[in-house]
Amino acid sequence: MFLELRHLRTLTALRDFGNLAAAAQQLYQTQSALSHQLKAIENYYSAPLFVRKSKPLRFTPLGERLLQLADEILPAVQNTEQTLQQISGASRGRLHIAIECHACFDWLIPTMDGYRKQWSEVEMDLSTGFSFEPIPALARGRVDVVITSDPQELAGIDYVPLFRYQALLVLANNHPLTAKKVIEPEDLRDQTLITYPVERTRLDVFNYFLIPAGVEPALQRTSELTVMILQLVASERGVAALPNWVLTEYLNNNYVSARPLGKQGVWSTLYAAVRKNDRPLAFVDAFLQRARETAFKLLKNIEPVS
Repeated sequence: MFLELRHLRTLTALRDFGNLAAAAQQLYQTQSALSHQLKAIENYYSAPLFVRKSKPLRFTPLGERLLQLADEILPAVQNTEQTLQQISGASRGRLHIAIECHACFDWLIPTMDGYRKQWSEVEMDLSTGFSFEPIPALARGRVDVVITSDPQELAGIDYVPLFRYQALLVLANNHPLTAKKVIEPEDLRDQTLITYPVERTRLDVFNYFLIPAGVEPALQRTSELTVMILQLVASERGVAALPNWVLTEYLNNNYVSARPLGKQGVWSTLYAAVRKNDRPLAFVDAFLQRARETAFKLLKNIEPVS
């Protein structure tokens, strides 16, 4: 038998997301790997799966028939897996989630809402990790998942990568630095830098940009709310370094401007930290998969982790 579930998942991702790049992100594969997979299907059946360079993407009769099969089989497989987990008792548990990412609510809440529909017997809770140390709390069993971009070496903790993102410097539209294509550390020496209220070594702009260059901004002020930071920037109260996916709507509406930090850019990875002993649990793995899927559906400009 030639057909495999991965072939069907690839085709549905291609249909749902419209192009190979987006489908690869959704499936956490490279474009090259998916391209080879699609070519193998076409070679086996001696027919194309879709019309090349068609916008929107248009499937051939072969592609449509395989998509029909995918829509029949994949939901049945998923439902059967969940039923087997329920029979074995693997669908019951607790997921208390702490976030160190101030801007994560936009995709984490939809993640939890979708997850509850399939894992109704898992007790869920959400808290911000700004008033306590969430990773040590994870090790002690106080919380079960920590969303963080700052992995710390601690025995018994696994860091599962969710996606990569680029930090950008956010500027008022008439700020003099908008004349530059790339921001250098020295450009921030006379600036007020607006950040979240966490230690400097946990902020990408300090850890990977300013501290290595020995540069100190003129002033630093903090705010817990992303929307407040953006309002302060837009009203010329300072500049801020924020994840690219946070800024999509504001940049599209010309509310603020943004520039990369350095020629190579400052890139980070967002992780879900879990206890090693919990990592094999079905309801934990299902949450991690849904978190990735929801992020790539809702957020722009993020990348899969190699």
